[in-house]
Amino acid sequence: MTDPRSLTGRLADALSAVDGLRPATSVAAEISWLPTDPAGGSVDLTAESVEIRVVALRLPLPPLLSAAEAQVRKVLDGTEWADASIRLVVTDIDGAAFAG
Repeated sequence: MTDPRSLTGRLADALSAVDGLRPATSVAAEISWLPTDPAGGSVDLTAESVEIRVVALRLPLPPLLSAAEAQVRKVLDGTEWADASIRLVVTDIDGAAFAG
């Protein structure tokens, strides 16, 4: 059985590797004495789905989200979430994305 806490951290790392996206984090993730998950609250796992909140650092969104989905699928392969639906939620777009 895959440890969900470890998996959320690996998913966040995989998304950080996608140029132009980063996992959205909660303020609590910045408080070192408060125990939080490694993804800073950006990943929700259920038996049927994986939802990840991201911030876009550049545009256009469709190729970024396709790359992110491929990275997430790689991490989920071999886990009990291998067949789960993936939902990527763009919570914010960095202002610099509009300058380019």
